[in-house]
Amino acid sequence: MKRTLALGGIAAGLLASAAIAAPAHADSVPAVNLANTNLAAQQVAAFWFGQAKANLINATPYTAETTVAAKHVSTGGASADDKAGVVGSSGDQKAATGTLKNVNLPKTTGKVFFVGADGKSHWCSATSVQGQYKNLVATAGHCVYDTKSNAATLDKWVFIPGYYEGKTPWGIYVGKTAYTHYDYSVYEDGDRDYAFVTVYNGVVPTENGTHGRFVSKTFATKKEAWDYKAKLQADKKTGWSKLDIEPVFGDWKPGNKGDWNKGDWNKGHQSAAPTQAPQAPQGIKVPQGKQFLGWRVVGFKLSIGLKDVGTLGSNVGGQGLAYNQKIGTGIFEFGYPSGSHPDGNYAFSGKTQKWAYGKTFKAAAPSMKAEELVGIKSSFTGEGSIGSAWLYRYSNAKRLGYLNGVTIAVSDTDGNNRIDTNVSPYFDGETLAVYKTAAANWSGKIV
Repeated sequence: MKRTLALGGIAAGLLASAAIAAPAHADSVPAVNLANTNLAAQQVAAFWFGQAKANLINATPYTAETTVAAKHVSTGGASADDKAGVVGSSGDQKAATGTLKNVNLPKTTGKVFFVGADGKSHWCSATSVQGQYKNLVATAGHCVYDTKSNAATLDKWVFIPGYYEGKTPWGIYVGKTAYTHYDYSVYEDGDRDYAFVTVYNGVVPTENGTHGRFVSKTFATKKEAWDYKAKLQADKKTGWSKLDIEPVFGDWKPGNKGDWNKGDWNKGHQSAAPTQAPQAPQGIKVPQGKQFLGWRVVGFKLSIGLKDVGTLGSNVGGQGLAYNQKIGTGIFEFGYPSGSHPDGNYAFSGKTQKWAYGKTFKAAAPSMKAEELVGIKSSFTGEGSIGSAWLYRYSNAKRLGYLNGVTIAVSDTDGNNRIDTNVSPYFDGETLAVYKTAAANWSGKIV
């Protein structure tokens, strides 16, 4: 729903941290960092490239807030807040129609990958959008903002245009800064469930990923080990993989610092080494002739050689942006739908890009706090389709148009157990303000 914010004017905000208590104007909004240093971005890229791209290949569609009960709205609902307009460098062109037998798929569409609140790799759909620095990606807000754990943002966020079964044809683009509307970042208002993310220049590996074995010091309690693991996972400057906690066994004598990882026991404790080894917790089987010494964190520390391949827009182009368009406008939807219909029919694999065509209508989805959405008739099933681009005046020849929405949920509106509708926030002047804020920010290289 739309709110009237203090101080007047168009209010545009970012994914806000808990410390941000009030909305800011579009020209002074703070940024929420995804990877705020070159080293952090390099390690994020290494996480996805490393181990033969296992984290990419094993990623699953993101299932947060996917299938909802949506309805057509005949009164009220989405409406323009000013004159209709477009921005971007794609230029005005003759619009394609839904009667085309063959649609040329845009190079701008791809997948965003990230680590979810469950600690596992997931993906959504997204698209490259034209901006001043050719470094902008648009997707659903909840494919950036972590609504499950209420953390600020999802971890290790990257965009890969044209992704297919581990292939990264134009490289990996690490997210730098995320922007969304204040109402979504603070209130999770579904009417503002969109995000614009600046990305660094793309990178490709110059060698196979290395993943050196990591072993921490020994901790006396499992809680200390868990706390240390959490600290590593929160580290944005290093790429960690498959972190786990395991018991430590060995020969131990009172005061023998070598049996406590070369004195690490004393480094982490004020008192001297204990006079006897800790007692093994119940359920821990101690090898014959050994003693239980404590707990340690193990895993892999990732590193990889990377090569710069240039800006996102230079490689795949960027869609323009359309706002305040009239209801009933024809829209092409592009994304990676996956999963089955409610009746169990498996419709899409999520492996290849698909398209749909429909005309917008007013819609609402109360479970998402969304009263002013737009919908189109589409059989895109959930999960992977979230973040799919809605393109206005799409040119089949140029493969460019104007972004006029992003899929945030799918719905079976007639109750026949088949997905028939996809919904998006209505792009208006406030969307334009968020876009302009994001588009004006440079990202740069990471190598």
